[in-house]
Amino acid sequence: MSKKPDPGSQAENPGNNGHMTLWEHLAELRTRIVRCVIAVMVGAVVGWILFGPLLDFLQKPFCEISPVGPNGVASCDLVATGPLDAFTLRLQMSIYVGIALAMPVLLWQLWRFITPGLHPHEKKYAIPFTVSALFLFIFGAAIAYLTLNPALQFLISMGGGKITPFYTAESYVRLIVFMMLAFGAGFEFPVVLVALEIVGVITPKQLSAWRRQAIVVIVIAAAVITPSGDPISMLALAIPMYIFFEASIVIGWAINRRKRKKAEKAEAAGST
Repeated sequence: MSKKPDPGSQAENPGNNGHMTLWEHLAELRTRIVRCVIAVMVGAVVGWILFGPLLDFLQKPFCEISPVGPNGVASCDLVATGPLDAFTLRLQMSIYVGIALAMPVLLWQLWRFITPGLHPHEKKYAIPFTVSALFLFIFGAAIAYLTLNPALQFLISMGGGKITPFYTAESYVRLIVFMMLAFGAGFEFPVVLVALEIVGVITPKQLSAWRRQAIVVIVIAAAVITPSGDPISMLALAIPMYIFFEASIVIGWAINRRKRKKAEKAEAAGST
């Protein structure tokens, strides 16, 4: 009795002489999506359990700049304006945490799905790209969290001392989460550039020639995707993105140099 093939293994051992049919692609996509959903659900359960400590952690930047009350404790309580707000907030935070915890699985499943369309010499970058993307996303989210304190101070100062900050829990958490997502996505910039250099879509020489345009585009992109809209957060995102732009040029030169050396060695070996 023959064993039914696992749809998730179609990418590794596709039929039809290495080519996958449309139905095999759909089966592969379904398998990857199911695995991603399961990973997010498991992470969401963890987020639901750790709701209290996580909310305290997110409140910390606001508490650090809040005025101290008569009892010597900073007044940084978040409020709910509806009976379902607390439940909705906990559910949303659980999903956010689930996505964050499942990020390694999501990135790996995405990479495994696109792997069949890559050349053999490109597939070896699977683990480095997955690890780099995960690290940069976490790094960006951490920068967003550290930027929140001065960003809140700037936004509160816009009231000229006439407005007392009194935030709802949903609006405050949404601001932090969106900032972390924006910074995390922005810090994926070098991964995208290096990937385009590897497949030959762009070259380091082209990126070098686009430096002036890159500065303008990066500043505009940082201003658009930063949820708070304050200049502190914008600069905290734009400056690293430009540094990553320069780093991707250096990495591209190094990759191309290695390719040339391999080609020269292969040519020399073929001539002998």
